[in-house]
Amino acid sequence: MQGFVETLPTKIKKTTDEVFSEPQRLHKVLASCGFGSRRAMEELIIAGRITVNRMPAEIGQKVGPGDEVRINGESVKIRFSEPPPRVLLYHKPAGEIVSRDDPEGRPTVFNALPAIKGAKWISIGRLDFNTEGLLLFTNSGELANRLMHPRYEIDREYAVRVMGELTGEQTQELLRGIELDDGPARCEKLTDGGGEGSNHWYHVVIKEGRNREVRRMFETLGLMVSRLIRTRYGVIGMPSVLKRGGVLELEANNLVTLLKSVGMSGGGARNHTAKKSAKPPESEGDIKPDKKRQVRFKVGKDAKNVKKKQAYTEARTGADTALPIANDENKDKAAAKKKGTTGLFGRRRPRPAHDERQIAAVSEEVQE
Repeated sequence: MQGFVETLPTKIKKTTDEVFSEPQRLHKVLASCGFGSRRAMEELIIAGRITVNRMPAEIGQKVGPGDEVRINGESVKIRFSEPPPRVLLYHKPAGEIVSRDDPEGRPTVFNALPAIKGAKWISIGRLDFNTEGLLLFTNSGELANRLMHPRYEIDREYAVRVMGELTGEQTQELLRGIELDDGPARCEKLTDGGGEGSNHWYHVVIKEGRNREVRRMFETLGLMVSRLIRTRYGVIGMPSVLKRGGVLELEANNLVTLLKSVGMSGGGARNHTAKKSAKPPESEGDIKPDKKRQVRFKVGKDAKNVKKKQAYTEARTGADTALPIANDENKDKAAAKKKGTTGLFGRRRPRPAHDERQIAAVSEEVQE
């Protein structure tokens, strides 16, 4: 071990030369830093001179983008490429919190999300415990920041059920702005959704996501919100097929639209859910030939391939023309195939005779 310590390079790199796209084994990452061979890195791990997140490293341990690696107390930065962005749509029911850990033990929205390799889901905004509706999650910190930061002014649309009905003056006050404890707030858009008595609905659009903002705005006017549902976030609306408590992943084409709406490139978007679609026909008049009439051929200059290609074309267009035999040799092969079958070792054996002349011929061959 002492001999190995003396062979360590005097100048240690502070970052990896290679950029990794997914979690890697620790000794492989350190070897790319120029500390030595992978075997030598394993010896350092055994000696306890390497830590991961302030804890002693273990043989075979993997490190990811969020891990802190130190050698002899000196930090080594491991470079990871940004994973392709993904977005989940979750229909949050009332009675769940948007938090990974709750001291009271209440249900959390993260329990309903699928696992993601080498990353974690980031909630785009929050919904109160009693608020339901559309909640977005992503694995991209940049996308989450652009969708949540006030300077991007992303629309949030809610369906609001109140006890009572807004007057014309109250409606104008909500559109002009109301002073709350944490600053002014206003509705960008407010429409009457109908209903009467304790079941009157309004559709509200705001550009901020402060804590209980919509509820507090109505409470300031003396109206109590009995139900609050988020129906849209930016360009993403709540799909009708997304039932309460359900999760859907945004498809690649819609993800590109979302990224472009916040000024991000959509080139890295991938579709993790959609299956590959079947190849479309070449044209509307493309007719699939009968399997029995399909002919395999190679395009060539000789007449034989030309004839086969012509026969294949006629088969695709539905022509009832028999396929021609290229030459006499092929004709003999076809006759031999019709006459007999292939034996165990590739030799042909005759079919059973069905008339007296064939029986006599077979008998003479046996006697000879």
